[in-house]
Amino acid sequence: MSNRKPYIVAEMSGNHNGSLDRALALVDAAAEAGADAIKIQTYTADTMTVDVKHPRFQISAGHDLWGGDYLYQLFERAHTPWDWHAPIFERARERGITPFSSPFDRTAVELLEKLDAPMYKIASSEITDLPLIRLAASTGKPIIISTGMATLREITAAVEAAQGAGATDVTVLSCTASYPAPPEETNLRRIPVLAEALQLPIGLSDHTMGIGVPIAAVAYGAVLIEKHFTLDRADGGVDSAFSLDQAELKLLVTESERAWQALGTTAIGPTEAEQESLRFRRSLYVVTDVRAGDPVTEENVRSIRPTGGLEPDLIGTVLGRTFTVDAAKGTPLTWDLI
Repeated sequence: MSNRKPYIVAEMSGNHNGSLDRALALVDAAAEAGADAIKIQTYTADTMTVDVKHPRFQISAGHDLWGGDYLYQLFERAHTPWDWHAPIFERARERGITPFSSPFDRTAVELLEKLDAPMYKIASSEITDLPLIRLAASTGKPIIISTGMATLREITAAVEAAQGAGATDVTVLSCTASYPAPPEETNLRRIPVLAEALQLPIGLSDHTMGIGVPIAAVAYGAVLIEKHFTLDRADGGVDSAFSLDQAELKLLVTESERAWQALGTTAIGPTEAEQESLRFRRSLYVVTDVRAGDPVTEENVRSIRPTGGLEPDLIGTVLGRTFTVDAAKGTPLTWDLI
């Protein structure tokens, strides 16, 4: 398990809803909630796809959020304009939160390098774009790779591409690329499997509702949690339906650290925090005043709290014996009394 608390990334995505002021407010809100980083996405509709009205470029009608949309129009609506990147990065740095982005082509990497982006994240759908991965990795910055839909072979190929291009700091994110994602298909048990197979730190890019899934992921060793973030789901937006608001993000920051702290060690036995409680285990006590010569009975000796007397299981051994000295109520029963 990691020796550092989970790194929390607030994903802005398209939740700026076309407003730079709202984008900057999202940066402020994420910083105030205690997130470690704010992430955006660097693309235009033209760097992502082509404007063709054909079914292969159309999201299935049954999709909960974007059913019937064409890719080009969705990306036009959701993209973060490139001239917003500098003010977003500047605001984040002013607020003490790390800004970074997912690039989707060479021009995106070039822009982000000019902004001195500290790391890069490869989106799930780009995991098979090995030239893009090599390009991002060639900057020498840390690389985060999301693995939605990917097989272990594809994940391994992406990691090897990054490392082969010079990346020495690679984190892999378990992910279910469904929006929103059903908890039952999140498969958190694969986190330690990926950690063992890749010998790399593993995190979670999560699209489920709420914070229950990412908190559980910490118990499986997740070192980074990424969640989409909005000011208010009621405001709408391309990703708002499965995004956290500020109060929920703050709760995620707090509870993920608490979950990490709770992992502790594999040691079984009293902890330092339990030392006071140890004093109040049960033991055998004299519960009425007795005099020398009185027999030990269930009326004058019982198992009560605190500790200090004989073990409760010795009650059968001491019953019927005789007190050798006077003893007051509240005296721990010890062998020298009988």
